[in-house]
Amino acid sequence: MDNRGLLFIPDISGFTRFVSESEIEHSRFIIQELLEVLINANHLGLQISEIEGDAILFYKFGDPPALPELYQQVEDMFCAFHRRLIAYDRRRYCQCAACAAAIQLTLKVITHYGEFTGYQVQQFNKLIGKDVIVAHQLLKNDIAQHEYWLVTNNLIQDPPEGIRQWMNWRMSNKETEAGVIPYRYTLLSKLKEELPPEPLEPVNEREIVKMLSMSQEYKKDIITMFHATGDFNYRSHWQEGVKKVVNVEHPLPRIGMRCRCITDSGESVVYSSSFYYQPDKIRFSETEENTHNVTYFTLDRIDDNTTRVTLDIYRKKNFINRYLPAFAGKTKLKRSLQQSMKNLEKLAAEIVLPCP
Repeated sequence: MDNRGLLFIPDISGFTRFVSESEIEHSRFIIQELLEVLINANHLGLQISEIEGDAILFYKFGDPPALPELYQQVEDMFCAFHRRLIAYDRRRYCQCAACAAAIQLTLKVITHYGEFTGYQVQQFNKLIGKDVIVAHQLLKNDIAQHEYWLVTNNLIQDPPEGIRQWMNWRMSNKETEAGVIPYRYTLLSKLKEELPPEPLEPVNEREIVKMLSMSQEYKKDIITMFHATGDFNYRSHWQEGVKKVVNVEHPLPRIGMRCRCITDSGESVVYSSSFYYQPDKIRFSETEENTHNVTYFTLDRIDDNTTRVTLDIYRKKNFINRYLPAFAGKTKLKRSLQQSMKNLEKLAAEIVLPCP
């Protein structure tokens, strides 16, 4: 078997400080998800040798891919990594140090071509060879920035042209016991600036029909109102009929989590089903798992200390609510929603988010 191949290491920078200074449990879940994002963004058929805490050692035997193809893999992983961080930062309810600091994590990618071989340890294919050592040594270098793509001269001799116009390739080298390893690198932070904003997800009214809508302004900033309305742990403090919320599914409070709501009429499983964020508008929805009824929460920033909250109640379409929208239960629902909005005003006045 050919013992020459590509070594590809995406490395999450800031991991050590992130873990040591943050809540370890939330840190673990965040890093685990980011590593899974990198693995899922693998389009080159790279094999995984091992996961090394904050980095993944990928490899692929054979001739190296063309540089534009290799760059596309770097870009895919880098953008997927930052899309997940941005999405989590915008969707998170948690104010712990780990969740607040996650957005500061960065990614660098080391690519090297050389000689190595593998050996099997149970289900793991471990790599051995001087170039494996070189690739790991390159993780420690003199580059001041934390988001870059490093390519050794084994892969390129001259600055590549025609990949991205904004790329500014620089030369450096790494002194190792095996000798001086020359390399080139280019910063990647520009890619974050090119990430498009998330689109506002349209309301799907093919299977649901709006039964009620209600708005009220609150003397509170939009982020605090997002926590007050979206965090399941506050739900029993303001929503009429909800006695308590139990079995919140995910340890990181965010969109996608499920919980079980204990109400006056029984219980139901509710999950956060969509989310949209801009500084002046936040919209998210919650869906009842059994009935598929949906509540949309829309928060509009009026000014720094005023937020308009709109609740739109949708029900799954059936004969009654499609042709007789003014059904008898709507009056009761309206009274309940009005009282909930009043309760929310009291909660908004009392809630104080911890500083990250």
